[in-house]
Amino acid sequence: MGTLRNTKSLQAIRDAFDEVETALSGVELAKRFQSIMNKTTVYRILDRLERDDILHSFTDTHGLRWYAKSLINHVESGRHSHFQCGDCGLSKCLPIMIPVPSVPNHRIDSASLILVGQCDDCRVSLTVS
Repeated sequence: MGTLRNTKSLQAIRDAFDEVETALSGVELAKRFQSIMNKTTVYRILDRLERDDILHSFTDTHGLRWYAKSLINHVESGRHSHFQCGDCGLSKCLPIMIPVPSVPNHRIDSASLILVGQCDDCRVSLTVS
């Protein structure tokens, strides 16, 4: 774990994660902060925050990388599941631990599970329409 210099760019990205309870994509963050930093800086900060276990990342069903705050109750952050809404694209961590099966003659280092469906907002809007 390295020492993070508290720059304005770093603080802007940390603040973005403090404002939401969902995951944020690197693409979304690069667009959001394009007026104050280039996308290389955004991704460099995201990588550093991930190395320091402040964030964790996962890849969605379309190959897009999402980042979320590493939570204390997700002790083994690589083993909890993620949710992606197939309608609006919302992505977030779920507080469900998924046991990783043992496979004979193999060592499993990490596992990723994305559950795809509809978020509450999209389900409600479909029933109202």
